[in-house]
Amino acid sequence: MKNNRYIVIVGCGRLGSILANQLSREGNLVVVIDMDDATFNNLSPDFSGFRLQGDATRMPVLKEAKVHKANVFIATTHEDNVNLMAAQVARKIFKVPHVLARVFDPKREEVYAQLGIETICPTSVAADMFFRAVTNRATSHNGECK
Repeated sequence: MKNNRYIVIVGCGRLGSILANQLSREGNLVVVIDMDDATFNNLSPDFSGFRLQGDATRMPVLKEAKVHKANVFIATTHEDNVNLMAAQVARKIFKVPHVLARVFDPKREEVYAQLGIETICPTSVAADMFFRAVTNRATSHNGECK
């Protein structure tokens, strides 16, 4: 039997909604917070979690989401500052054990790490993938990417 988790996701755009849908399907209790109610349309019909419209940098919204009960907190908005602030509050005030945040600016990854926040930087990930594709192709004998 799976050990189901209580997961709070900030941002219900493409990334946040995909994560929310997948984590919900696995039986986790998922709360998604977004300022724009229309983004909840990105959630699949079988999403069994909760939708909370509001600003995740505001304490009343985080309290309503019951962040203090969360095992995992993921900030996926398009704003590095929003992700950092929400993640830092989840980590420091609500003592969430596993906090992750998307960060677009690779220079900010170190700041997040110093605050105990795990990051995923799409810019760095994409650059690495492009670099590997170019170098693999350049070293490939048959001209195909590996």
